[in-house]
Amino acid sequence: MNARDRLIVALDVGSAEEALALVERLAGLGGMFKVGSQLFTAAGPDFVHGLVARGEKVFLDLKYHDIPNTVAGAVSAACRLGVSLVDVHALGGQAMMEAAVGAMPAMGTRLLAITVLTSHDAAELGELGVTGDVTDNVRRLARLAHAAEVDGVVASPQEVPIVREVCGKDFLVVTPGIRPAGARAGDQARLATPASALKAGADMLVVGRPIIEAADPAAAARAILAEMEGAA
Repeated sequence: MNARDRLIVALDVGSAEEALALVERLAGLGGMFKVGSQLFTAAGPDFVHGLVARGEKVFLDLKYHDIPNTVAGAVSAACRLGVSLVDVHALGGQAMMEAAVGAMPAMGTRLLAITVLTSHDAAELGELGVTGDVTDNVRRLARLAHAAEVDGVVASPQEVPIVREVCGKDFLVVTPGIRPAGARAGDQARLATPASALKAGADMLVVGRPIIEAADPAAAARAILAEMEGAA
């Protein structure tokens, strides 16, 4: 994949109008757009279907985590929208992930499992009663996801080598928590630059605020693509 195809722009905005304005400004500068819970709640499935209909690839990032039957139904509905990627929480367990895999029609959609959110650190995991450090939990959840035969995982840049060790080179690794040098961390705890994430072995990078909150989103995207190309 070239740099453009490896860049997923997160449309983390509150309305369809804002999102479409960004899609227009970023035409040709990203391989995929991520629609998360904020935008999906505001704009709904019709917005996602509309993006797909205009030729855009969509990562539907709703992080399903429920009983297996419910998640299977949700994943099936997402696939019917024509999205390219959809995700579930690996914490839902192997049976839930297997149900999601079983609900995937042969339509080209790939299923990802979330390992540990990039906003979490060891202290927060401890507060939640989760034993072991972040690395231990990513390793365990990635192994579980691989056994369930999902297509890949979402993991922070720091844990990409661990996922590769456990799941091999053909397992898709999508990496959020990407910040160019000098960018604000915001609520992310485990971060990396675009170049370092690719060098660690990530397949695709999710970038939101550094692009969509920039004074010139297109220029910000081009700068990130240039850094990605330099790391190839």
